[in-house]
Amino acid sequence: MAIKVTVWNEGRHDKTNDAVKALYPNGMHNFIKDFLSTDENLIVRTATLDGPDLLTDELLNDTDVLLWWGHMAHHLVPDELVEKIRIRVMVDKMGFIPLHSAHKSKPFQAIVGSTGDLVWSDNRMEIVWNLLPSHPIAEGIPEYFHLEKEEVYGEPFMIPQPDELVFTSWFDDGHIFRSGLCYYRGMGKVFYFQPGHETNPIFHNEYVQKIIRNAIYWAAPANTPVPRPTCPRVYSIVEELKK
Repeated sequence: MAIKVTVWNEGRHDKTNDAVKALYPNGMHNFIKDFLSTDENLIVRTATLDGPDLLTDELLNDTDVLLWWGHMAHHLVPDELVEKIRIRVMVDKMGFIPLHSAHKSKPFQAIVGSTGDLVWSDNRMEIVWNLLPSHPIAEGIPEYFHLEKEEVYGEPFMIPQPDELVFTSWFDDGHIFRSGLCYYRGMGKVFYFQPGHETNPIFHNEYVQKIIRNAIYWAAPANTPVPRPTCPRVYSIVEELKK
């Protein structure tokens, strides 16, 4: 059965930054959609903060895995939408993959329960280390790979302890960072992946593309029934949250 993927991008840098326009002339969301769409098992749609391709209730409810890229407009994402995303993950098993600056996105904060604060520095060379090669997300990824230039994210990373740490990174200024990590939240799965700064050609990298594709398969809802609470009061609360 095909996996229905929605790639969400706030779409602001794509319109205002010439370096981003040069790397992703049709927007980062469409670039990601294009390389994912080479997989015949994936049905890929896009959504943005502005314009006609919004993340509607109909699209969200028809999404198996939601990819999220945001940076300068986190505060403009409606709280009502954030809660709908949280419920889709926690109750309905939708996978959630926040990319790069989405560590500060409202949905990531709401789902994992933390600020996502971290140490930041300017672009440096990054080595991404494969810590858990037996994990499905690490399939086909070498022991390590280089990103010639990437925005530095460093520890401490203010997140709950991840359930699985698949990748960690070292930057040539000495910073280290937990750059690929998994959470199980309710019935859903979350994979945060750090590489993806908008002015660097990160999404052109073959290993970055493969990791994102692997993560979609890992995060997709399992073919198991969703258990319903036996307590009538709990059941009514869940149904109310889904409205």
